[in-house]
Amino acid sequence: MQLGINLGYWGAGMDADNLAVAQEADRLGYAVCWAAEAYGSDAATVLSWVAAQTERIDVGSAIFQIPARQPAMTAMTAATLDSLSGGRFRLGLGVSGPQVSEGWYGVKFDKPLARTREYVEIVRKAMTRERLTYEGQHWTLPLPGGPGKPIKLTVHPQREHIPLYIAAIGPKNLEQTGEIADGALVIFPSAEHLEDTTIRHLRAGREKAGKTMDGFDVCPTLPLAVGEDKDVTTLADTFRPYTALYVGGMGSAKQNFYNQLAQRMGFEAAAAEVQEKYLSGDKQGAAAAIPHELIDKTTLLGSVDRIADRMKEYAAAGVTTLSLAPAGFTLDERIASLRAGTEALERAGLA
Repeated sequence: MQLGINLGYWGAGMDADNLAVAQEADRLGYAVCWAAEAYGSDAATVLSWVAAQTERIDVGSAIFQIPARQPAMTAMTAATLDSLSGGRFRLGLGVSGPQVSEGWYGVKFDKPLARTREYVEIVRKAMTRERLTYEGQHWTLPLPGGPGKPIKLTVHPQREHIPLYIAAIGPKNLEQTGEIADGALVIFPSAEHLEDTTIRHLRAGREKAGKTMDGFDVCPTLPLAVGEDKDVTTLADTFRPYTALYVGGMGSAKQNFYNQLAQRMGFEAAAAEVQEKYLSGDKQGAAAAIPHELIDKTTLLGSVDRIADRMKEYAAAGVTTLSLAPAGFTLDERIASLRAGTEALERAGLA
């Protein structure tokens, strides 16, 4: 199992340290550095900045939002980043959510699975440098009856095949991801529940495509906080606002993928309470209602030995790249967390 680092959103208050964190991860041998986007910083600019100042670590989008870019533009960006980084780019895609898609981009959040499938097909075809033609439900290239003509990408990617990941949570999305992608970006993963909530759906998609899980990258992101085992409850409490935001506030009362995931892990009543409080404006109450067990199952907390034991559980569950989001109020604390992650992987015998 490899380790990755997730910088999250640029502009979240730790920007001055993020480059140093990425450079230390590069030095420690982390496999990939991911950057996210929502409705603030864009991931492509951040990744180009990081790639220019690192040497070996891959850089990946977690995610490029599908409603934000036409698929041909995404192919252009992926090819450019792969070329500039010397073949170190990983393309992560996702549909975002209805609030962002429709409120920020003005793109209807309809038929996300069909839209994702067409998007991936166009991106991959464009990156082969064939002349681009496509006929689908959501895209037709060139547009019929006009002056458009088939065009081919002029940029030469460093590699013939750029790894493509999809951020997936729901069963149908996971199955399609297994079928059409090279990897899955997963959030709030519990090693105990991973087979039921994630892996079996990915496996079904791989089987549909006539493939096995061999070579498919299962890449969850987990917050990491290092400390004494006796302080695990206190460490978990630092992630209450983060967990409450996703379980309670990411989406509407009817459509919150993270809330649904918490329910599938057995936290139905708590998930409902957290969402009700969060959407009514009681964010503190929502954070307080998050069960400790939910946080502990979806983060890495405690001593290096405790974290090593958890890493073994994730590896046994089918994780191939464990992406860490190291907690810390200072750069030194985040660097120490990165180093603890490397040490834990070694103690687990997974390095």
